[in-house]
Amino acid sequence: MAESADNAPAQRFDSLRDQVRSAVIWRSGTQFAGQLVTWAATFLVIRILSPQDYGLFAMTQVVLALLNMLNGYGFASAVIQRPHVDERLKRQLFGLLLILNLGLGALQVAMAPLAAAYFRQPIVADLLRVQALLYVATPFIAFPYALLARDMDFKGQAQANLASATLGALVSLAGALAGWGVWTLIAAPMALFWSRAIIMTWLARSLMWPSFDFRGAGDVVRFGGLMATSQLFWFLQSQADVFVAGRHLDPHTLGLYTTALFLTQVFVAKFLPTLNDVAFSAYARIQDDAAAMGAAFAKSSRIVMVAAMPFYAGLAVTAGPLVQVVLGEKWLEAAPLVAVLAVAMPFMTLQTLFAPATNARGLPAIAARLGAVGGVLLPIAFVIGVQFGVTGLALAWVAVWPLYLAITAARSLREVGLGARALAAAIAPPVLAGLGMAVVVALIDAALPPLSPLSRLAILVAAGALTYGGWLALFARETLAELVAFVRRRG
Repeated sequence: MAESADNAPAQRFDSLRDQVRSAVIWRSGTQFAGQLVTWAATFLVIRILSPQDYGLFAMTQVVLALLNMLNGYGFASAVIQRPHVDERLKRQLFGLLLILNLGLGALQVAMAPLAAAYFRQPIVADLLRVQALLYVATPFIAFPYALLARDMDFKGQAQANLASATLGALVSLAGALAGWGVWTLIAAPMALFWSRAIIMTWLARSLMWPSFDFRGAGDVVRFGGLMATSQLFWFLQSQADVFVAGRHLDPHTLGLYTTALFLTQVFVAKFLPTLNDVAFSAYARIQDDAAAMGAAFAKSSRIVMVAAMPFYAGLAVTAGPLVQVVLGEKWLEAAPLVAVLAVAMPFMTLQTLFAPATNARGLPAIAARLGAVGGVLLPIAFVIGVQFGVTGLALAWVAVWPLYLAITAARSLREVGLGARALAAAIAPPVLAGLGMAVVVALIDAALPPLSPLSRLAILVAAGALTYGGWLALFARETLAELVAFVRRRG
């Protein structure tokens, strides 16, 4: 009996490790497949549409991003984090999500003329009115997401995400070819959201009668409110640049900037959220074990940076031929912006990993306070940077994110159960490999004779991949062994 009791914690962590592995493979694997479909359509659409279309669309996203911070996903996270959930609480969560999102849709319709007046673009009002329909679908995504994530069932989510991403990509391509212009960028998310809502509701069997009696749900509301507060500050960080630039730059220049930002944020915006979803659910299972939390955070940070560093370093040194090949000649002005923004992204990626860990420990106030710090630092930097044009706006990212990461680490590492030196040691192998790769690729680029953009890009990408892989094989064999062991269910 004693031996059985001693083995219980080990068996628990073995089971959790297998669940995490399965979740990461399903979420990241299908996310990658979905993104391949989405990117293929997106880059074709970018070639068809104009920078002005993307500039107008970016203006609407300021309003959507603001209101989406209040869409109730924080309440869903509270249900995931809570050890025990009964049927009544599920119905209360569904009711909360319905009330919030229907109210947000109505608020967006009311705000549409004000946003159009601020940006001096009348069409922005019409775009926002149609986009208000997205909020109606949100409860039917967030509610089944919470139920599936509680059970670490990411397979169903992955399937829904892949199917909806494919439909959204097809709609965007059809709209661009049909000459819909900026309305293409409105129709595609509409198809994606509504198809995802239908599929996830069906997979989770989550359709039930909502409850609007919220007695007894105070802790969920408080937890969700704190998470919403931190998300609200995230809005100030992520949309302040467009909010500020929308008054100073014309739609064409703003479109160049937002498209450059889209390219550099592909990893942190498209892949990292899915990994953080898995991390939050996994951290919640071991929230009372500081040593396990610290080890898990170090490992996840290292694995994320192994994937992120070659992407960001490669963007920084191949921006010219990459933009010319992927986006086309009319987007060449975006290449210098891509090179600058890529430098800031490793800092942003690492900073984003902290919130799931502290939230899972039941400390959402930490992320909220740090969000407030970023909500002050970044807007100030953007206001200063935009005075020097679109390049100054991009340089503001490079100036602020290292400082913001340092502040976040100083406040969060103790709660995560990890020291600063331990974190630095964990991420050093991929960071050094990425920097070494960037130097080698830059030297090769300078030595190459005149070539077509595609040939130049192919040579640089091949050289970068060989350099990065070779560096890890020579100087970070333990990191490679860890990745192989994780995939093979031995780590």
